[in-house]
Amino acid sequence: MSLETGLVDTAQLQRRTVRSLVATQAVGALGITIALATASLLARDLSGSDSLAGLAQTSQVLGAAVASWTLASVMATRGRRVGLLSGIGFATVGSLICVVAGVLGSMTLLLLGTFLVGSMTAANAAARYAATDLAAPATRARDLSLVVWATTIGAVLGPNLAEPSARLAAWLRLPPLTGPFLVGAIGMAVAAVVVAVLLRPDPLLVARQLAGDTVPRRTGPGGVIAGARAVMRQEPLVAWAMAAVAAAHAVMVGVMVMTPLHMEHGGAHLHVIGLVISVHVLGMFAFAPLVGWFTDQIGRPQMIVLGALVLLVALTLAGVSPRGSSWQVFAGLFLLGVGWSFVTIAGSTMLTDLTPLASRTDVQGASDLAMGLSAGLAGGVSGAIVGMFGYGSLNAFAAVLAVAVLVAGIAASRVVSSGSGPLAPAMR
Repeated sequence: MSLETGLVDTAQLQRRTVRSLVATQAVGALGITIALATASLLARDLSGSDSLAGLAQTSQVLGAAVASWTLASVMATRGRRVGLLSGIGFATVGSLICVVAGVLGSMTLLLLGTFLVGSMTAANAAARYAATDLAAPATRARDLSLVVWATTIGAVLGPNLAEPSARLAAWLRLPPLTGPFLVGAIGMAVAAVVVAVLLRPDPLLVARQLAGDTVPRRTGPGGVIAGARAVMRQEPLVAWAMAAVAAAHAVMVGVMVMTPLHMEHGGAHLHVIGLVISVHVLGMFAFAPLVGWFTDQIGRPQMIVLGALVLLVALTLAGVSPRGSSWQVFAGLFLLGVGWSFVTIAGSTMLTDLTPLASRTDVQGASDLAMGLSAGLAGGVSGAIVGMFGYGSLNAFAAVLAVAVLVAGIAASRVVSSGSGPLAPAMR
């Protein structure tokens, strides 16, 4: 096979890979969003306490963090396909366990199930990186962003299927609140079939074969952290990109989870609160392809800077919004999603650009782990901040993290412009 033929085949395989990942992401996101749409309600019913209702979401976030760590280890030795199938498989089993938990009235089983469902979140996050394995550097952000965009389909459809799935559960003589988990398990199973059938050959294994890279066999998931540390010691820009992504994620989650409470205290109706969250999700995912194109055109660090500025505007608007429904909270939550999209797509592409192929799964898994832990911490701390100081103060605290994202983006831009650092020229 000539080099020219190989390039044509690689381009064709990349297009097929992206299409497969878009389908997987759309169905998988539907599966997890519908499953988690009523998780807190089922937890409340099983525990008999409103204060314990949030444990289901906390369990899912922790499960996603742990899964991102372990799936990265699997992908390092077995490739993307096996890793994604492992994550989706665990999540499917977890969703079915949640159904059993509802039938048996077991809060313990529900927490176990939601912990495993978190593997779907980790698999969806890893799918965006799978789109970069064979991508040309000039279009890497665009390909990654297309997979991020596909989440919009599931994120919008999922919650709207909660009521029909409850009716399905009642027809099957199951507790109505277990219906979303049952339908979610079906959606995840379909996503697994898509990966098993269409994600062939494995893009990561093909990329390694073309590059002649060899990857040492893992002895356990601890190798992910060690591998990521080694890369960050060689190229500090990787750590800055990882920190920017995690900080932006913490800003988004911390403000987003407390906005419904802020609006409810002002008398906003439930459908208005749902509309605000839908607008927020639209900002996160709907414009991802455009964000990816701009990231390829103007540069990764520059997009991180722009994303941080958008986050600061969003926090200002949300922070001054009165309780209830207002144009400020609508605009603030929309821009919060947009700013998150800027930083996540640019930062994820940047750390991929700067990481040698043999270590990419380590760095990407460590970044997703940091995102998961930051989300869990932000979600827990935000309630305490609002309780003690108010919603406006929460946005002020979040602005400190947004400034940290801004500083990281500016510093990275200067390093890349100067061409210093062993890997920085790869981004020029």
